[in-house]
Amino acid sequence: MISFIVPAYNEELELPSTLSAIKVAAGLATANSSSGEQDRQYEIIVVDDASTDTTGEIAKRHGANLVSIDRRQIAAARNAGAAAARGDILFFVDADTRISAVHVTSAITALKKGASAGSARVLADGVIPLWGRIFMRVFCALYFANKLGAGAFLFTTRQNFDSVGGFDEKFFVGEEVYFSMAMKKIGPFKILREPIVTSGRKLRMYSLASIVSQFFGIALRGKRGACSRERLGLWYDGKREGRAPS
Repeated sequence: MISFIVPAYNEELELPSTLSAIKVAAGLATANSSSGEQDRQYEIIVVDDASTDTTGEIAKRHGANLVSIDRRQIAAARNAGAAAARGDILFFVDADTRISAVHVTSAITALKKGASAGSARVLADGVIPLWGRIFMRVFCALYFANKLGAGAFLFTTRQNFDSVGGFDEKFFVGEEVYFSMAMKKIGPFKILREPIVTSGRKLRMYSLASIVSQFFGIALRGKRGACSRERLGLWYDGKREGRAPS
């Protein structure tokens, strides 16, 4: 069993595309397998973390298993999904992110070859400002050079996930960094060459100064700054394109 875990908060605009992409990717990946993977089943688990829109209804309409929590914390949502998952391979896909079959097949191959976990490079969708394109290119070059996983897409085995205790719920941001570091103690952390596509909304909705100041603030405060939702509006203020912030 392969489990796709999708944490979501007020994602009625992005979630349908994400779930459709997962179903197509999982279907093609299993059908095209040459090593018996066609016998694998998959499940999609949407973790609705206190949404006030139709996120939960959309998940059900798309045939996903719905888990509802009220934590407003990304790490807690991912862990809740993993707790409900039946799969021996876990994929964590953000609700505004699209994957393809190559991500599924490449991830499974990497795990079979001994990778403890992995992620993929990131492309932002839609029209984004020039500074946003430059920012993404520089950030990704530095970030992935250190073999750290993007929170939008992570994969591992159930055994490895359990062995590191999942995502550390002390952190409201950066939990994927500490997860990646824990996994690298078990074995190689694989960064797939094929990029995932995730929403570029933050680069459209926030100024460069706002984004840099929040990242800089976290860097100054260190772990303490990541252990509270305070001053983490970039991740938790609920702004969505086409809808007033909740």
